[in-house]
Amino acid sequence: MAIFTGAGVAIVTPFNEDGSINYDRLDELIEFHCAHKTDSIVICGTTGESATMTEEEHMQCVKFTIDRVNKRVPVIAGTGSNCTRTAIDMSKEASEYGADGLLLVTPYYNKATQNGLIGHFSAVAKEVTAPIIMYSVASRTGCNIEPATVARLVKDVDNIVGIKEASGNISQVAKIMNLTDGNVDLYSGNDDQIVPVLSLGGKGVISVLSNVAPDAAHDICEKYFEGDVKGSAELQLKALPLIDQLFCEVNPIPVKKAMQLMGIDCGPLRMPLTEISPEHEKNLAQAMKDFGIQLV
Repeated sequence: MAIFTGAGVAIVTPFNEDGSINYDRLDELIEFHCAHKTDSIVICGTTGESATMTEEEHMQCVKFTIDRVNKRVPVIAGTGSNCTRTAIDMSKEASEYGADGLLLVTPYYNKATQNGLIGHFSAVAKEVTAPIIMYSVASRTGCNIEPATVARLVKDVDNIVGIKEASGNISQVAKIMNLTDGNVDLYSGNDDQIVPVLSLGGKGVISVLSNVAPDAAHDICEKYFEGDVKGSAELQLKALPLIDQLFCEVNPIPVKKAMQLMGIDCGPLRMPLTEISPEHEKNLAQAMKDFGIQLV
């Protein structure tokens, strides 16, 4: 059984003006998502600026989220690292806190061969019982998980159950499903490809869009699962201009600004990320209005 089906939010991490984590605002965001159809909360992923967190901050954030959600929806903890030992330690700790699943990004900067990826993911999986979703996003990590590697891992390692596929290459996604005979929990890592991924047997999306339009992201999936493919596709296409603007600069720069425009101030970005340009902010605000999001 999949950890979740539908739209899981790659939730932002709110910061105070001094750069510390704003747990009061994170609590508000958790309540917002539990009330607006979000199917899962993915904490400390790329959108959560995990790359600039200390390990202590990272794990405190994971524990806080698991405790506050209190089993209302599944919580998936981002515990990936370019250091296998670090990924093991964080994954074990998140599992002990009660994470429903783990999201493990491919090693970045030092990267890995496909054999290295097999060794890396297998080593983490051996140390935990929680189900693991691999995260393939070569545009950020420089390291792609090839379909044959996905197929081998989900076949040979019991608790490696899924993949967040953010290559943007729908042919690669199709090959993954072919080589695994569909026996993998596939999630779109791109909000503009939810319906295409669902059409290949996907379980849903791990979504940036869900931060600002959780009902819509959920409904794209729900309509598809209920057989309303036309309605799902129409909503997907309607969301495309907004999705484009949410990625007009490096994620999560635009989505944090979008939330501020909605009256949900999640504080500053951590360097090296910087504030959105005025022109992009203007275009983002217009796309939000056009989609029906009320701005303050």
